[in-house]
Amino acid sequence: MPNLKITIVSSQNSWLNNYIQDFIDELKGCQVIWVHEVKEIGEGNIAFFLGFEEIVNKEALDKHKNNLVVHESDLPKGKGMSPMTWQILEGNNEISITLFEMQEKLDSGNVYLQDVMEFNGLELVSEIRDKQAEYTFNLCKKFLDNYPEILDSGKVQEGAESFYKGRKPEDSQLDFNKTIAEQFNLLRVVDNDKYPAFFEHQGEKYFLKITK
Repeated sequence: MPNLKITIVSSQNSWLNNYIQDFIDELKGCQVIWVHEVKEIGEGNIAFFLGFEEIVNKEALDKHKNNLVVHESDLPKGKGMSPMTWQILEGNNEISITLFEMQEKLDSGNVYLQDVMEFNGLELVSEIRDKQAEYTFNLCKKFLDNYPEILDSGKVQEGAESFYKGRKPEDSQLDFNKTIAEQFNLLRVVDNDKYPAFFEHQGEKYFLKITK
């Protein structure tokens, strides 16, 4: 891995923060800065935007030669917010994950690396996140191991694009009249603390927590 100045940018409240320090510890010989806001971004060689929700302007992008994002879909399909969650709700157990160049236009830059995450359909959110983090940082490390030659292999996104919208706490609502089996995928992706599963019955609101 070349001696690089690397910036990691993540939102302050991102669940991915629980895994980022371990990734930083593996970047031997590199100068690594970890920030949580666009205004904190300094100059460097490579910036990884991981679990980051702010809009990044051109001024911030110009501070690094390469600005990279990892997105859980087969781009240009599945652009936008919470792609992993939406695909699990669709019943998908094989979900693509893509490392690509960030541009001002949402999820539109050249693709450098892709892989496929495989699930058995029984994982809950903590297990889903473990696998997502593993694949995310594997792509980041593979990019760095092959940098800068990997830049020549970047591919323009081709094909029809689609978009997912952001999810809100109210999207964790269960249908009182449906079975658990019918709603199991929703139970898999709820966060017991931040956006727990709930249902409403006769004017009352009830919350459910799911664990193994």
